[in-house]
Amino acid sequence: MLIAKGAPEAVLALCTAQRTGVIGAIDGCGRAQHDLQRVGALAQDGLRTIAVASRVLGGIQREMSRRPTRRASSSKGLCAFADPPKPTAAAAIARLAAAGIRLKILSGDDPVVVRRLAGLVGLKADTVLSGADIATMSDDALSVQAQLVDAFGRLAPDQKSRIVRALQAKGSVVGFLGDGINDAPGLKAADIGLSVDGATGVAQAAADMILLSSDLEVVADGVEEGRRTFANILKYVRMGASSNFGNMLSMAVASLVLPFLPMLPTQILLNNLLYDLSEIGIPFDGVRPEATAEPQIWDMRGLIRFAAVMGPLSSLFDFLTFGLLMLVFKATPDEFRTIWFLESMATQILVIFIIRTNGRPWSDLPRPALAASSLIALLVAMIVPFTPVGAWFGFVVPPAIVVASTGCLVIFYLVMAEVLKPWAIAGIRKIVPTARKGQRI
Repeated sequence: MLIAKGAPEAVLALCTAQRTGVIGAIDGCGRAQHDLQRVGALAQDGLRTIAVASRVLGGIQREMSRRPTRRASSSKGLCAFADPPKPTAAAAIARLAAAGIRLKILSGDDPVVVRRLAGLVGLKADTVLSGADIATMSDDALSVQAQLVDAFGRLAPDQKSRIVRALQAKGSVVGFLGDGINDAPGLKAADIGLSVDGATGVAQAAADMILLSSDLEVVADGVEEGRRTFANILKYVRMGASSNFGNMLSMAVASLVLPFLPMLPTQILLNNLLYDLSEIGIPFDGVRPEATAEPQIWDMRGLIRFAAVMGPLSSLFDFLTFGLLMLVFKATPDEFRTIWFLESMATQILVIFIIRTNGRPWSDLPRPALAASSLIALLVAMIVPFTPVGAWFGFVVPPAIVVASTGCLVIFYLVMAEVLKPWAIAGIRKIVPTARKGQRI
C-alpha cells in the first residue's frame, strides 16, 4: 500500500475514491471541491491542513514512479494542525521594524493561514502572493512585488530562493530564518542564513548561524548587540587610525628637524602599550540609541576623512609643543622626550572621551569600564617619569613651568578636537543608503 500526504490541492487531485465509512467513488470534482472548501474554512481559523490518501499496489513493486497517477487512489481524510505564533513574536517584529528591518513571511502553508498569522503578529498582509502567482511572474515582476508584499503562501522551495534573490536584486541585505528541508534553498541564497537548534540537518547545514532558541526575540537581540559591537569597533578604528596617523606624521617631521631622537625606542613602546591598555574598555562602552537605530555599513572613505582631520590636528599640537620646548624653554633632549611623552599620552587618551561619541562628551559619558581603563593608563603615564622607574626609560623630571605650559596646550587641543569633530564625522555614513536601507529577514 502506498500512503501519501501533502497539500490538499495536490493530494485530492490524484484521488478517484474517498473513504466515508466505506470507500466510494468521488462524484466528479464535486466532492473534492467540498473538501477544499472545508480546508479554506479551517484555514480561516488558522489551522494548517494536509490531506492523506492511499493506493493498493498490485504485485511486488520495488520502484515507485516519479509521476503521480490517479489510478485507484483513495482519499482518507484531512488532518488539521494548530500552530499559533509565539507570544513574543509580535513584540520581536515591532523591535525589528524599529531597527529598520522589514520582515516577510515565506511559507508553504495556505495563503489564508498566512494572512491570519501575519495579522496576529502585526504584519501588513492585505495581499498574500501564492506559489501559483509567483510561477507566472518574470524575475523583474517578482522584484517589484517582493518589495510591496510581506506575506507569501504555498511556496515551493525554489520559489523561496527566488524571492530572496529578487530582494537582493533591489539592493536589500537579506536574512532568512528557516528550520525545514524546504527552507534550505532560501537559507543558501540569503546573505545571512539563520536556522535554529532542533531544525532539520539540511537546514542547519545550509545556514550561516544556528540560534539556540527558536524565537524571533533572539534575532532582535542579536541585531541590537551586533550594531552595538559594530559601533564600538568603529570607535576603536577611529581612535587608532587618527592617533597612529598623527604620531607617524609628528615623528617623521621631528626626525627631520631635530638633531637628536625625538623619542627613544623604549619610550615609544611604553607609549603604545599604555595607549592600548587605555582602550581595553571600548568593547564594554555604551552606544547612543541613534547609532543602533539603523543598519550600518563599513565606510572606508569616511574613516579616512576622520583620520585626515583628527590626525594632523594632533600633529599640529605636537609641533606647537616642539616649538615651546626648543624655542622658549631650551629643553635638553631628555626633557624634550619626557615632555613629548607626557603630552602625547595625555592627548591620545583624553581625546577618547571626545571622539567616542557624536554628541557632547559631557552629555554622553562613557561606561565605567572605559573610563577606568583610560584614566588608569593616563595616571600611570603621568606618574612614571617622576619615579625611579622613569630613569629606566630615559625620562627626567621636567621643570614645573614646562609641565604647566604643556598642560595648557593639551586643554587647547581637546577644545579644538571637540570643535572639529562634527566636521570630521560628517563624512562617515552611519546608516545604509536609501537603496539598501530596508534590510529584510
